Amino acid sequence: MIYLLEDDRGIRSFVLYALNSSGFEAAGFEAPSALYEAMRSALPDLLLLDIMLPEEDGLSVLKKLRAAPETEQLPVIMLTAKSSEFDKVRGLDSGADDYIAKPFGTMELISRIRALLRRSSGGREPSAITVGKLCLVPEKHTVNADGRAVSLTLKEYELLLLLMKNAGTVFSRDVLLQRVWGYDFSGESRTVDVHIRTLRSKLGSCGELIRTVRGVGYKIGESADD
Repeated sequence: MIYLLEDDRGIRSFVLYALNSSGFEAAGFEAPSALYEAMRSALPDLLLLDIMLPEEDGLSVLKKLRAAPETEQLPVIMLTAKSSEFDKVRGLDSGADDYIAKPFGTMELISRIRALLRRSSGGREPSAITVGKLCLVPEKHTVNADGRAVSLTLKEYELLLLLMKNAGTVFSRDVLLQRVWGYDFSGESRTVDVHIRTLRSKLGSCGELIRTVRGVGYKIGESADD
């Protein structure tokens, strides 16, 4: 999961689209308070961080993250219109792992993200995620159900990836909407139900792994108690 803290809605939408199109799971936030709230539920694998923000600037956010044990090693790339050498040095000295000045190209952004993720993981390939006979490989963007390759739409894949990465965790429909469709999504919770129903159908017998928690939402697991 990649988090993006960017107050410009146009840039936020552009970056999230680029990430999703490249096979990454991503969520965007307009203000630091929204980012902090999301991090209390789940930490990302990497953070894209703007400097000029409402509430507090990106450097202040970065310093707080580096001061907390759970996020001190979190990979962070600064995305900012401040492109002078002084600003870059200031960002890197504050704890950023990389610095990309706006405007930037999609290919450069994705390349920098992949390079930083490789460095932060020691060059290891991300491992497969398995639940029962269901196997998902994030790096290859593949899904196999009981040994059979399954073709999913982007949102179906992102929904399944979120559930599998957090096997046993119950997600409400609202949280799934926020995490998969984004905080700016204006649709309704029925969108989640439709995608869950389609996922179950495409996964065949493995679709039974996606469980409905009545009155709450959905989770994935091998037993009713996981």
